[in-house]
Amino acid sequence: MHINNEWKDYRIIATGDGEKLERWKGVVLLRPDPQVIWHAAKPLAEVVAPDARYIRSNSGGGHWEYDGKLPDSWVVCWRDLRFNVRPMNFKHTGLFPEQAANWATMIDLIRGAGRPVNVLNLFAYTGGATAACLSAGASVCHVDAAKNMVEMAKENVALSRLDDKPVRYIVDDCRKFVKREIRRGNRYDAIVLDPPSFGRGANGEEWKLERDIYDFLALCAEVLSDDPLFVLLNSYTTGLQPAVLNNLLSLTMPKHGNVLSYEVCLPTDEGIVLPCGASGLWTKGEYKYE
Repeated sequence: MHINNEWKDYRIIATGDGEKLERWKGVVLLRPDPQVIWHAAKPLAEVVAPDARYIRSNSGGGHWEYDGKLPDSWVVCWRDLRFNVRPMNFKHTGLFPEQAANWATMIDLIRGAGRPVNVLNLFAYTGGATAACLSAGASVCHVDAAKNMVEMAKENVALSRLDDKPVRYIVDDCRKFVKREIRRGNRYDAIVLDPPSFGRGANGEEWKLERDIYDFLALCAEVLSDDPLFVLLNSYTTGLQPAVLNNLLSLTMPKHGNVLSYEVCLPTDEGIVLPCGASGLWTKGEYKYE
């Protein structure tokens, strides 16, 4: 397991019966979580009254119910990074706090490289990894097919006072962009991939993780520089164990590297940890996370 315990503006208060009760700075949210298959000691809404709760629909999707008056968005901090949080579609908030474990790893790797590092962040969402890499001194190319997510990433980078750093934002289908970079001869020292289970590109291109990820990783290997630093692959797809990510990276990335795979988890106030997905990390040299 890989856990980062540095959050001060985020914590999981309690879990049970398919939900998690979270405090995002001064706001308490109650959201579904498919990993929570155990019973709660008592109804979570009675532990701390939530300001908002996401209710799933039997027909798919769902909606937010508000018990308190929430701002349109508010800011949470991790280290010196600042991120906007807001209730969004499909229970999301615009930030995955468990990824702080990987942010810390990327920062360590970039700072330890002792040289300029050019990062390609694919399926880059609202820019958590982008901000982390910029803060460590890297240059970043941030690619996502959703224009509104790219705009949120720009907001987060600006909030973190990193908008003067070398970053470019691309709204495009990630596969099409990587193919163009190969033709252009552009290369990157590090690649971050946070692909969805299913999605569509800017022009309706279909993405299915289990079908497409192997070929896409092989494609990404072609845009690595001659002295690559790391490749980080995240997955939130149920059933894709860390060993699967380990195999994918071992089979597609340069053979002279090392691969680690692990569950990414968050601690809870109950004294347990909540699994939040899996990551695989390819590095040129040996890396041991704390």
